[in-house]
Amino acid sequence: MDTGLLVALLNPTIALALGAVFLVLWFYQRHRPYLAVLAASYSLSAAGFLLQYFTLPVGMAPTKLLSNTCFTFAACCLCSAIVARYGRRVPYVGIGVLAGGGLTAFCWFLFVQPDLTWRILAMNFGFGGLSLLVAAELRPVRGRGPTEMILFVLSLLSGLNFFVRTLAVIVAHGPFTSYDGFYASSYWTTALLSHALLSLLIALCLFCAAALDVMKALKAEAYTDPLSGLLNRRGFEERARLLLLHCATAKMPVALVLADLDHFKALNDLHGHAAGDRVIADFAAKLLSAAGTGGVAGRIGGEEFAVLLPLSDLGAARLFAEAIRTLYSAGSVDGLPPGTRVTASFGVTARTGDEGLEPLMRRADEALYKAKGNGRDSVRLSYERSAYEQPESLSVVEPLKAG
Repeated sequence: MDTGLLVALLNPTIALALGAVFLVLWFYQRHRPYLAVLAASYSLSAAGFLLQYFTLPVGMAPTKLLSNTCFTFAACCLCSAIVARYGRRVPYVGIGVLAGGGLTAFCWFLFVQPDLTWRILAMNFGFGGLSLLVAAELRPVRGRGPTEMILFVLSLLSGLNFFVRTLAVIVAHGPFTSYDGFYASSYWTTALLSHALLSLLIALCLFCAAALDVMKALKAEAYTDPLSGLLNRRGFEERARLLLLHCATAKMPVALVLADLDHFKALNDLHGHAAGDRVIADFAAKLLSAAGTGGVAGRIGGEEFAVLLPLSDLGAARLFAEAIRTLYSAGSVDGLPPGTRVTASFGVTARTGDEGLEPLMRRADEALYKAKGNGRDSVRLSYERSAYEQPESLSVVEPLKAG
């Protein structure tokens, strides 16, 4: 087989293989549409390369237009998918202007004022602009991790490749007047090799990003309670230990609040499990909203919840628990009969010294047990003083009970 044909088939073969892999990934991860866009991008790229070598019955000029249209849409899809993958707003206007401008200039130098060199410059400069646009979009997120930084660098290299390589080859070996010998020229050889290399590197980076997405999703599923949306017990304990370590290093106070829904089994028996699920979800939403971004909130049992509050002493945590208790007992839950009152009991404690999570949980649980045993719908405190509290604050730390 002709060596030139083998080289010609290299890029479409690689592109089709990569497109197929991205399509399979999307089939199993339909909630990530950027994978389908990547599959379309590489498939269009393969079609573009094939049409460079095999002329359709419509003629040379229409075939070249169709080939470069495939390249243009492939580039637009690739840029959009990369930007969307990292949660950035896709700059459709910028992509449209650069891609449309390059293709329009190509058509001008194909049909109106035929000039192969200017067609090459028009398409390469358009693609170079798209590459630099992607680099600009990735610049704010390049510090998030290695894949972001690698894609940012590859986008810059791709832009330089389209601008610098094209100009250097045309200055050294151009201009090109016709397609005679074009596919054996240094321009086309360097174009094929650079495209194959950059396509593989970008695809590998995106594969890694997709794999990381799957790993993050699996970890989120393993650490998140699906009903409440809070951390499950395993996730809460891991995050809580990290927060306790940080607070110990920074010499910051930290407090723990345990909450338990009152008479939850009776509510389930009376109104059904669907109503019980709504109660849990409603309470979790209020708890998460009150905890804010700094706190660590989790559902650690059937109807038991925990919140670890940094920068909070016993008094602040008591006020937090009392606010949640008052808000929840005074409100209503959608799906329950009007007038149905749902309450919760709370146990509160503050960390002493470098106390670990287990003893902290144990003291908060003892306080919660007292709240449950003394009429429920109340807040009870651990009696042990936090090492971060001032002595005068002891006078306000007393058990509280509703009503």
